[in-house]
Amino acid sequence: MIDYTFASYLIEKALSEGAQEVEFFLRVVNNLTIEVKDQKVESIETSITKGYSFRVFKDSKLGFSYSTDLSEAEKVLREALEISKYTEKDEHNGLPSFEKPSVVEIYDRKIASISKEEAISKVLEMEGAAFNISDKIKKTRKASASFAFSDTFICNSQGIICDYSSTGCSSQIMAIAEDFGDSQIGWFFSGSRFLEEIDFANTGKEAALRALALLNSKKIASTKGFVLLDSAIAVDFLGLLSIALSAESVQKGKSMFANKIGEKVTSEKVNIIDNGILDRKLGSKPFDDEGVPMKNKVLIENGLLRSFLYNTYTAKKDKKSSTGNAIRGRFSNVPSVSPSNLYIESSKQNDVISFNNMLKIVDKGVYVLETMGMHTANPISGEFSVGISGLYIENGELKQPVKEAIISGNIIDLFKKIVVIGDDLRFYGNLGSPSLLIADIDISG
Repeated sequence: MIDYTFASYLIEKALSEGAQEVEFFLRVVNNLTIEVKDQKVESIETSITKGYSFRVFKDSKLGFSYSTDLSEAEKVLREALEISKYTEKDEHNGLPSFEKPSVVEIYDRKIASISKEEAISKVLEMEGAAFNISDKIKKTRKASASFAFSDTFICNSQGIICDYSSTGCSSQIMAIAEDFGDSQIGWFFSGSRFLEEIDFANTGKEAALRALALLNSKKIASTKGFVLLDSAIAVDFLGLLSIALSAESVQKGKSMFANKIGEKVTSEKVNIIDNGILDRKLGSKPFDDEGVPMKNKVLIENGLLRSFLYNTYTAKKDKKSSTGNAIRGRFSNVPSVSPSNLYIESSKQNDVISFNNMLKIVDKGVYVLETMGMHTANPISGEFSVGISGLYIENGELKQPVKEAIISGNIIDLFKKIVVIGDDLRFYGNLGSPSLLIADIDISG
């Protein structure tokens, strides 16, 4: 990593030259990505990204500078000090003070030491499992996996000196099924900080089964009924909510939840949690990208909006405390606000039921396996109109595959109509959800 003495020297140097607060941030990421096609290696990419940045605050003015060359650290620090002379004063600028970091299991030696040969075999296994499901699986796209390990170090003038090492692995595949001129795509994803938790063969199998399920799909007549969102689709909608749950979005007037603290924003059956200390999850770490300990927060409880996500800057603006949700996309970015592990759970465990029992509730509706046009949804107003594909449900049973249907409305109204939450919570990256059964939805054929 880096010599603590060197980092402390840089901090003291900045303070001696007039800065009131100083932060040094360093991250090193090693990544291996494998992609295969037709049981042959399509590409192998290895990379090492190492970089650092300084944030200095002088008279409430921010100076920020970064580099990839540690030998230039003093020069980069001087640049940050110089920049602070020309930025606008903002009383909410500042750095957090030291708090004891959380403890969480996020490092796997098997990922950190994986060989290219073993990594290739895992991705080949995933694609092979997709092909083995049926001879109707003709090809695949994006059969790939990434294996990464990283080190993060933060030191600031407020007493924070901390670091951690982490690993992560993710795999995904798109399987293409063909039958009598029809072609359908099925996608699946798996990710964890621990290699043993990723079943590569199952990832390929699930993608293939989804593609097969949609073959020979037909249009349906417009109706009003249930939609049963697969966990992957529920996560897409949760992603829209995640933007609205950021204090940064609220303060910029870009959140559908602005001025709604304490109000009902989802069904009373819903809790939405952000938990950065779940062992082995991709969004977990001991502290955020400012050095604030990660926490477990209930943002929506029994359908009522309780809190937003904060970093240090947005927290000061609202006279709150940081929730440990500062994130930097890269070392060259100043911290913004983002979820850690954001997920949906039932407010009452007795209400959680299996997928088959969810089906039994439905007299008519659609089990949604795929959406089109989710990117067109408006995260500020909550309005959406998306195409859906899936399986028609009638009298509690899955029937023929459905294509080119549309559901539209407002995402807050959608979440208020959740009637049942499944027992199949699954994470896709740092967002997670079980299957969700939603009533009284207009489905346009």
